[in-house]
Amino acid sequence: MRNKRYGVREDQRLARQRGAWANIPPKRNRKDPICFSRHLYRACNLIERFFNKIKQCRRVATRYEKLAANYLAFVKLASIRIWLRANESAP
Repeated sequence: MRNKRYGVREDQRLARQRGAWANIPPKRNRKDPICFSRHLYRACNLIERFFNKIKQCRRVATRYEKLAANYLAFVKLASIRIWLRANESAP
């Protein structure tokens, strides 16, 4: 994920070559408008914050598990823990 302070044109070209769409907010002083979705940008932000929370779990961040299935299980456990913490009822 890139921010508007970086070169947008080069990133968009690279993404297009790989068959993707670069959703980078344009600078305010940009003269030629580019395609940008605020809704998609906000969704990407939520996903980034989720991964940052998951990395707080040491076993996930350092990837102790050698097998992908075991690693995925711990990612799921960390996700459940985050979900439970976010949805716990306050007494």
